[in-house]
Amino acid sequence: MAVTSGIVLFMVIWSMVFFIVLPLRMVSQGDAGEVVPGTHSSAPADAQVGRKAKITTMWAVPIWCIIAGVILSGAISVRDIDMFNRMGPAEVSGD
Repeated sequence: MAVTSGIVLFMVIWSMVFFIVLPLRMVSQGDAGEVVPGTHSSAPADAQVGRKAKITTMWAVPIWCIIAGVILSGAISVRDIDMFNRMGPAEVSGD
């Protein structure tokens, strides 16, 4: 895996984890009783995006390490998940 592939993999994992963490412990403006004019009552009263980004990073790093380790070790390859055998047989070098 190249450096660019590792960064892209981390950003995809980070984004997925962020969308999972974002609604956790959210208090809406309607629940808090202070709805700002021009916003919905379901809008967050205090989003705490920085805190949630830190939590996301704390979860995304170990997940990335596990997935990158599996990819780099070769334990699971693309040929393992090719259910319809579209890649054909693996080439064996006779050198």
